[in-house]
Amino acid sequence: MKVLDEIHVLVPGRLNEHALRRIQDTFALEAIPTGDAKLVTSRMAEGVRGIASMAPVDAALIDALPRLEVIANFGVGYDAVDAAHAARKGIMVTNTPDVLTEEVADTALGLLINTVRELPKAEKWLREGHWPKEGSYPLAGTTLRGRRAGIFGMGRIGTAIARRLEALGMPVAYHNRSRVEGAPYAYYPSLRALAEAVDTLICVAPGGKGTEKAVSAEILKALGPDGVFVNVGRGSSVDEDALAAALENGTIRAAGLDVFAREPNVPQRLLDLPNACLLPHVGSSTVHTRNAMADLQVENLVSWFSEGRALTPVPETRDVRPKT
Repeated sequence: MKVLDEIHVLVPGRLNEHALRRIQDTFALEAIPTGDAKLVTSRMAEGVRGIASMAPVDAALIDALPRLEVIANFGVGYDAVDAAHAARKGIMVTNTPDVLTEEVADTALGLLINTVRELPKAEKWLREGHWPKEGSYPLAGTTLRGRRAGIFGMGRIGTAIARRLEALGMPVAYHNRSRVEGAPYAYYPSLRALAEAVDTLICVAPGGKGTEKAVSAEILKALGPDGVFVNVGRGSSVDEDALAAALENGTIRAAGLDVFAREPNVPQRLLDLPNACLLPHVGSSTVHTRNAMADLQVENLVSWFSEGRALTPVPETRDVRPKT
């Protein structure tokens, strides 16, 4: 095995602590406060061959590191990494799929139940002492019974969510850029057609220009007045102004959101809405799963520098090979 502790790996901004410890123990760690290319020193430019990041890695940072070979992204979504630019320069990009699939699917299901059954509001009713003074919490206005679910993004996580919805007795349909071979669910070639066919829309779509504000006023109107929208994908895939308006005026019934367009800043309009159930991007937030993600991130670096291959390359760089 090659001597890994002589290979310099840059961490721009903060990183999962378990991943950071492993990188410190395995490689020569370099660090800068953010991914700003102006922070790269001449020594870093001469020595850095890898990046481990959970922060944006743009073209400027990539270009500032002429010896860069691999970017290991923490998370399955990698829209913060300019993977297309990396591919053009022959630089591998990896992400951390699979290890967070079940955790995020659990979160999606919990968020859906909380949104439909108003469980957080019911707990607040109890804690604030309303039960003995005013009686039982008001009946929830909707239920999962009889609902039809649509999944926007039938990848690994979408498939795991679909299994859970089936266990609840909910019929499942989906929209992707293309039909998923072998998927036993109804496929709709457009997001609008899916929204028109269901009353519960769960977004697991990746970020990027192709999905930016895909869930628009038009889609929400198609979902209808009994519609429930849940997002555990990317906040950028939703027109948040249109969503707030739809919740305010009854275009849809309720929404459950774990992701937002400009995190950690959540629009005040959404915060003020009684029919919005909001979480601070906790889809994969357990010690178990985050450690598994960290391990996969670091193992991608180890495999690349010791064996010349990535364990989980992103599609844009699947054909990238080590520089000779």
